[in-house]
Amino acid sequence: MLEPALSARIVMTTVVSAEEANRIGRTLVEERLAACATLLPAIHSIYRWHDQIETSNETMLMIKTSLDKLPALEARLRELHSYQTPEFLVLPVESGSHAYLDWLQASIHPA
Repeated sequence: MLEPALSARIVMTTVVSAEEANRIGRTLVEERLAACATLLPAIHSIYRWHDQIETSNETMLMIKTSLDKLPALEARLRELHSYQTPEFLVLPVESGSHAYLDWLQASIHPA
């Protein structure tokens, strides 16, 4: 098994509302695909979709998980998400407090 910092990942996605973010985040934590889902409400996105410039108010989810949970987390996120093409960006964690990283691992890999 990798060191906790080497295994830790942050997944970013945006959703249409705080309600959807709460539902998705809670489900991912309940199913132990994520240790934590942080909701960042009231963001504004500008993007190209079907060759048009679009804007929308969204909520961002920062999902804390581990490398081995990524395939299942991505599949579950696609099932729960209302967007046709949900954002799924994975950021590696270079470092963090040992206590937090141990908690993260224990939350998704119970003994």
